[in-house]
Amino acid sequence: MTAPEVREDGPAAGRELLLLRHAKASRTGAASDFDRPLTRRGRRDAPRIARWMKTHDLVPDCVVASPAHRARETAELVADELGLPGGDVRWDERVYEAEVETLLRVLADCPGGARRVLLVGHNPGLEDLVRHLGGATVREPEKGKFLPTCALARLRVEPPWADLRAGAAALALIVAWSRKERRWRLRLPAGEEPSYG
Repeated sequence: MTAPEVREDGPAAGRELLLLRHAKASRTGAASDFDRPLTRRGRRDAPRIARWMKTHDLVPDCVVASPAHRARETAELVADELGLPGGDVRWDERVYEAEVETLLRVLADCPGGARRVLLVGHNPGLEDLVRHLGGATVREPEKGKFLPTCALARLRVEPPWADLRAGAAALALIVAWSRKERRWRLRLPAGEEPSYG
């Protein structure tokens, strides 16, 4: 399966933004933070979230990722599992250690005709971006991390990618694999009950 052809400009009604935090990475053995590779768990979790995406018809037509080793590995494993050519991933150095304003500039550079964009990156930038765009639809977890490793946030977006601002999206869900319960843990928008999927 290949990504749908994306026009470089023009409207894309019903946009979706998928934010994927890189999978679990090693804290030892790398020359720098940028070079940290995925652990065995990380190399299992990345294809697992991609299979969940495929099952729920969430194949992106534009993929942007940090070139940091752990994010690159995650994006490549996800793209491979989704059947997307590796050359379709846009490696953007700005995503590494980015704050919200930088991530918004990265998204502004996405093709205007892209209906679904997947951004693979890092915390705290991705968590902050979910809160910034999702506004009142975002609910903080009672325990645990807001966006753990290899968690996927799905946001519904109305404005063009170049016009994203605070509160411009609605958080649909955050999904992550629960190793303890061995099933998917879904966190839904404020006002809805969390569930397993």
